[in-house]
Amino acid sequence: MLVVMCGLPGSGKSTVAVELSRVLRAVVVSVDPIEAAMLRAGVDSGQPTGLAAYVVAEAVAQGALESGLPVVVDAVNDAVEARAQWVGLGTRMAAPVRFVEVVCRDEAVHQARLAARGRRYAELPEPSWDSVVRRRAAFERWRGQRLVVDGVRPVGEVVAELVVGLSPTADLG
Repeated sequence: MLVVMCGLPGSGKSTVAVELSRVLRAVVVSVDPIEAAMLRAGVDSGQPTGLAAYVVAEAVAQGALESGLPVVVDAVNDAVEARAQWVGLGTRMAAPVRFVEVVCRDEAVHQARLAARGRRYAELPEPSWDSVVRRRAAFERWRGQRLVVDGVRPVGEVVAELVVGLSPTADLG
């Protein structure tokens, strides 16, 4: 199975992805550390490192799927093309693809998370609240099914809900 996390920075997406991967015994493939590593290795920041990081993440996810391991992808995935990339991988690998959008319905909590998280990767700028608001406005409309969870809720509750929702017999409505 290929579980594709989607959501704005600070929504709780990475926290949910890590805990979900533990429960599913899945490999987490996260785009941000890949992009940071590319920059650390000397790739010029003027290059499309964000796009390249998604391509590298796809290759890593494919390797894990080829090994028979489930994968949880941790990335914003705000563009239709990004989501199509994961659908294409699932099709090529004959793996079911499930999208999970993590939202933070409490703006005060969302802002506080961004302010408190500090620098996770020295090579990447931390997003500001203004940049998250702009990104939210540009978040491309969904086509297709997804599970939507609120990242304000306790992570254990969210993951328990997702385990049920990700089961092969679940109706994604």
